[in-house]
Amino acid sequence: MCASGVALGMQAAHAQEAQPADTQLQKVEVTGSRIPSANLTGASPITVINAAEIKMDGVRSVENLLNNMPQVFADQGATISNGSSGTATVNLRNFGPDRTLVLINGRRLPSGSPSNTAADLNQIPAALIKNIELLTGGASAVYGSDAVAGVVNFIMNDSFQGVQLELNHSFYNHQQNGGPAAAAVRDRNYALPGDKGADGKIKDASLLIGSNFADQKGNATVFFGYKKEDALLQSERDFSACSLGGFTNGSQLRCGGSGTSFPGRFITANGGFTVADANGNVRPYVAATDQYNFGPLNYFQRPSERYTFAAFTHYNINDNATVYAEANFHDDHTVAQIAPSGLFGFDASGANAIHNENPFLTPAWKTALGLNADNPTAEALIFRRNVEGGGRQDDIRHTSYRGVLGMRGEWNNWHYDAFVQLGKVIYAENYLNDFSIARTARALDVVTDANGKPVCRVALQGIDTACAPYNIWALGGVSQEALNYLQTPGFKKGSTHQTVQGINVGTDLGNYGIKVPGANDGVNVSLGWEHRTEKLELRTDAAFDTGDLAGQGGPTHGVEGQFSVREYFTEVAIPLLQKRPFAEDLLARLTYRRSDYSTGNKTNSYGLGLEWAPTSTVKVRGSYQRAVRAANIVEMYTPRGIGLYDNDEDPCAGATPTASLEQCARTGVTAAQYGHIEDSPAQQYNGLFGGNKDLKPETSDSYTFGIVLQPMRNLSLTVDYFNLKVEDVILDLPATTTLTQCLETGDPKFCSLITRDRTGSLWALPTAQIVATKMNLGSRKTSGIDISANYKYKTPGYGDVAFALTGTWLKEFKQEDVPGTGEYDCAGYFGPSCGTPLPKWRHKFRTTWSTPWNVDMALTWRFIDKVDLSSTSSDPNLAGASEEADRVFGRRNYFDLTANWQATKAISLRVGVNNLFDKDPPVGGITSSTFGNGNTFPQVYDALGRRVFMNLTARF
Repeated sequence: MCASGVALGMQAAHAQEAQPADTQLQKVEVTGSRIPSANLTGASPITVINAAEIKMDGVRSVENLLNNMPQVFADQGATISNGSSGTATVNLRNFGPDRTLVLINGRRLPSGSPSNTAADLNQIPAALIKNIELLTGGASAVYGSDAVAGVVNFIMNDSFQGVQLELNHSFYNHQQNGGPAAAAVRDRNYALPGDKGADGKIKDASLLIGSNFADQKGNATVFFGYKKEDALLQSERDFSACSLGGFTNGSQLRCGGSGTSFPGRFITANGGFTVADANGNVRPYVAATDQYNFGPLNYFQRPSERYTFAAFTHYNINDNATVYAEANFHDDHTVAQIAPSGLFGFDASGANAIHNENPFLTPAWKTALGLNADNPTAEALIFRRNVEGGGRQDDIRHTSYRGVLGMRGEWNNWHYDAFVQLGKVIYAENYLNDFSIARTARALDVVTDANGKPVCRVALQGIDTACAPYNIWALGGVSQEALNYLQTPGFKKGSTHQTVQGINVGTDLGNYGIKVPGANDGVNVSLGWEHRTEKLELRTDAAFDTGDLAGQGGPTHGVEGQFSVREYFTEVAIPLLQKRPFAEDLLARLTYRRSDYSTGNKTNSYGLGLEWAPTSTVKVRGSYQRAVRAANIVEMYTPRGIGLYDNDEDPCAGATPTASLEQCARTGVTAAQYGHIEDSPAQQYNGLFGGNKDLKPETSDSYTFGIVLQPMRNLSLTVDYFNLKVEDVILDLPATTTLTQCLETGDPKFCSLITRDRTGSLWALPTAQIVATKMNLGSRKTSGIDISANYKYKTPGYGDVAFALTGTWLKEFKQEDVPGTGEYDCAGYFGPSCGTPLPKWRHKFRTTWSTPWNVDMALTWRFIDKVDLSSTSSDPNLAGASEEADRVFGRRNYFDLTANWQATKAISLRVGVNNLFDKDPPVGGITSSTFGNGNTFPQVYDALGRRVFMNLTARF
């Protein structure tokens, strides 16, 4: 591990102990190369986390384990509810999970879900991991498409002997620490939670059984795992007990919320009103006090239940051939809960207009709506939260199957590996407690039957006899019958399929006399062929497909498609100089891959790496990689449909728009509408999203340069510079960019993509939209420095003390959404334009004490630098309005303490505390990106408090 340039604990130091001169080092395949080597270093930096380190971290979710690494940024995980895919993903260098290739034992995982194609880390049981290798920088020439930002390779414990039982239990212990967010909750008279002794509990158990057979010629290993996580609501933390938004005097946080409120917001020609009491009286709607607090019902930790199975076997037929097989299964069931559904701007106009004859309308309501004998109908926009029905629940289940069968060995100085692989993920989603838009219109149109009883007009006419009247005009007026009629589920199901066939052969050409003068070793070569097929299918019911579910923001259409790719690849390792003055070792690596896609695209990826060790204690390394990523099935074949995007504001909305009438006219605003357009209180607007079959592959160039120092036996230090750039990035044409460009330039190619509704808004009615379909657009670029260090010190009579540091300085993270619009740098920022926090410095520093008394202890310091709101940047592409209380997410120092006691040879007990001092996360009102939840970013920061964990391992 030290030689790889990554230091994570005392185990790394052991890897550097000198070998006897007559010891034959076993050659192994290291991530990033298919050429086996006894040298664990490479031209590109590799971070290695071993099983002992995983146990010291005490983390049982693979995504959180990786998120603790400074090269990894937040993505899907267990703390995401609004926008959750039910999967867990890894995002290297913040280039997105689709640009990180995930492998098990060197072979790719299938697409994790038909709704989110990135590999699902939930398929990988933490208890079975032997090593995790993180290679940052392009590696498409070695592994194929998707390895743009890098590769995460999970090496599994597949040759076990004995029986091992593991039991784990963890929970959160949290003292409510008060602060500005809690003060905001108190100011609004919302409920504040008390201290928590133990919540958010997680239990898991695993059984590992393995044995050699056939006179040690083979091994069979099987694994069984079970894990259950309890739900934890945002209402259980004082900093998330209300949804922050808006400020008092700019410097004090206050509770905001949604304009889709309870008991409702009714926008009429006479103003905005709400229900005053159970008698149906009316009062003006006041945003400051009437907005709905949607945060408390959201899950901060989703409940989940997971079953995992894995089996590995190999058998040595003879000295030249070994057959092997792998089988993996996982079944994960989780529920994401967010605030109730309701009427999100129901358009009561035209055929859906409000009628004077509605028996639920009191005189006060008729006056507010302007209803009388001369005006028998009225129009209104209705925003009402279905508090009576409870939160929306997204019930998601993923079941995966994966199998590998292959043969490897050596014959006449050539090593070979041929395999076939099958992968399948089955997906099912039930969305509960949403509202039917079509039924809402029927349930609101109420008349009186012959007996004087309120009934739906359609029921009286015999069109829909199941319809139950929906009385939203008085407190307590909603009946259970109305809820039974209006609340409707949505169903999705689908699957992903992957098949791979491949063969790789290689040899040391030195056996044939081919080597460079000045080198002792011969040229190594590896050749390979691979054929991969990807299929995806997503089916949606009528409720999703027609956009009838009020809480979805638009229709969700099914997707179906497939593609295949044939690839040829080669790798050459050329020793140039060895055992020479100032050249203990000088090695060049060349890689190339040709990919032919059934979609018509053909790509080339290639790389060059150099490793120079002037002495045995110093190594200099550098690499260049050209990598590619072909569009996935979702990006190519998703039908077009309405969805939501985030924006600070509509510059043409409000009483005093920030854009001029001339500018707003370019986007479709009339003179009569200007100054009278209602802005979205949730800062969400309608976009038309969808796929594109003509997408071309993304391309990336990555450069790394570093130095590895090992001046003494127990000390190593590495410093690596990285520079990665992706072009022709596949993404939705950003609606915010389209709007800005239209306002500022009037360019028809942007303005033609904008449609406002009859009120002039970009959000209130389905007719409002900005076209934002998939395209090859701008670029992403990042650069910085990775640093790692390892040192072990022997203390006579008191054991060993090891120090390990890994850190990343982020110099820049530049992106350009549309060519020619200008790039902006998000390093050190978060917020509307930059999304998840991108701190300039992150590190993980661990001190481990291995005592002579069968006890090991570790103290880990995790540091996340401060980030500023992107709107505070002086860059005109980022600059915008901001309030003092939202401008900075302060730095965080987290300390973790772990102790492991080897009670007997067979039994060990481990206990630990993460976030020892119960540090609250930074909070603010600008956390509306996908990975924001509970007024913070829980995939970035420790959001739930002090985490206590315990582990019992028994091995026989």
